[in-house]
Amino acid sequence: MLAYAYWLLRSGITTFPVPQDLGSFIQLLFITGVLLATATIFGMFFIYPLIRTQVQEEGKLRAMTETLSARSESLQHAALTDSLTGMQNRRFFDDALREYLQEFRRIEKPVGLMVLDLDHFKQVNDTHGHDVGDEVLRAVARCLKDLTRYHDVVARMGGEEFAIVAPNMNNQSLVKLAERIRRAVDALTIESSNVNIRVTISVGLSIWNGRESAEEFYRRADKMLYEAKRLGRNRVCA
Repeated sequence: MLAYAYWLLRSGITTFPVPQDLGSFIQLLFITGVLLATATIFGMFFIYPLIRTQVQEEGKLRAMTETLSARSESLQHAALTDSLTGMQNRRFFDDALREYLQEFRRIEKPVGLMVLDLDHFKQVNDTHGHDVGDEVLRAVARCLKDLTRYHDVVARMGGEEFAIVAPNMNNQSLVKLAERIRRAVDALTIESSNVNIRVTISVGLSIWNGRESAEEFYRRADKMLYEAKRLGRNRVCA
């Protein structure tokens, strides 16, 4: 039919010619109609359902991908966050400390590190139970977040131990911050199960010397923490 129409256009005939073999022409029209009807039926009952199914599957896959992406972000957030206090955990802290040291080595600025530990926290759990102990940890975590700057890294290292990376702080500034935190925790009164709990913290400080690794830096602050405990607790050692 297309070839016949093309021949008509090329021939310049203005009136539609009737072929000499009218039967063959009618047969050609019939076969063309059958083919068009078959193609239409095939498209409606086979191709269209396949396309519709494919579109639906793509929609499901897109929704699944979005769900998995959101879940992945949630899992990543959970992997870097302490579930009890909502602050950063040891994994986040270790990565952040290395990045800070790398950057501050380049700009030659000081980095302060503070390691804190609750004094006699085991007695709180043994006397009042772990639920009360958890409430104490959450209260101390809120206090630490309130007293630190937005770019400080405040993390729970595990158990009753916390750590703070305080960039661009010299020894004098870091000692003042640590004393302010120590006094604030000492003034806390945690009310839980009709019980008022008071806790204190010991703090070890160190200023990065520009050469030591993150592990060496942390070990030096941790050594100062043990010195604070040895000297009687509820104090800051730098």
